[in-house]
Amino acid sequence: MVFSPGRAIVTGSDSGIGRATAVALAKAGMDVGITWHSDEQGAEDTAAEVRSHGRTAVVARLDTTDLPACAAVVDSLAEELGGLDVFVNNSGTGDGQKFLDLTYDAWRNTMDTNLSGAFVCLQRAAQRMVAAGNGGRLIAVTSVHEHQPRVGAAAYTASKHGLGGLMKTIALELGSYGITANAVAPGEIATPMTGQTDSDPRAEDRPGIPLGRPGYAAEIADVVAFLASPASSYVTGASWAVDGGMLQMGPQAGSHITSSVWREG
Repeated sequence: MVFSPGRAIVTGSDSGIGRATAVALAKAGMDVGITWHSDEQGAEDTAAEVRSHGRTAVVARLDTTDLPACAAVVDSLAEELGGLDVFVNNSGTGDGQKFLDLTYDAWRNTMDTNLSGAFVCLQRAAQRMVAAGNGGRLIAVTSVHEHQPRVGAAAYTASKHGLGGLMKTIALELGSYGITANAVAPGEIATPMTGQTDSDPRAEDRPGIPLGRPGYAAEIADVVAFLASPASSYVTGASWAVDGGMLQMGPQAGSHITSSVWREG
């Protein structure tokens, strides 16, 4: 089987990492399904950029807390694209509440958005890939908090740990179908989620991150594009930290160290 991807869906692609990923896959020769939750214009802007690279773009609203109905959005986009080779689960949210203050409603919303909704959409994408018999790529954008916790992120950390574990299990079960499953775990990236939409990451000083700055969304998208490509044919069940070295310091240190004295030993 020669895997030749031509059709991809990227959830949460109205801005940030999702938009950068949709554009990167379009540059790699794929038509792209784009989803949005609250920013329809952002999704249309992403679609326009995809089309500027000569590829087809289709757009739909996706609410990953609408369970299990959100699977129908995957079906609809795949039908419009004429099939599905690559599915990138990028939709996500955070709540910023400490464990003792975390309400059940906030816990449930974070878990539904980041984990339960991801399960439903990934499963539907995988079912379509298995039925088509051409292999496929399943990719989840998780977080460094898939690997290490952070104060004030109990639900977020739990959901990302769970999503990382889900991807590893998918890799075990779907390898015989020629389908790979991998996670990409970003550190601090200059996106709307971190309040840095219009800033240049190279102008931001992060003493607690070895590379000294936040990342660009495109730096995540480039790794996703590799995992979506034929070149990643022997990579599955892996989680790729793209974090400027943050995990080597610990996510809490990455954002709270205020000087570079640590570099001196």
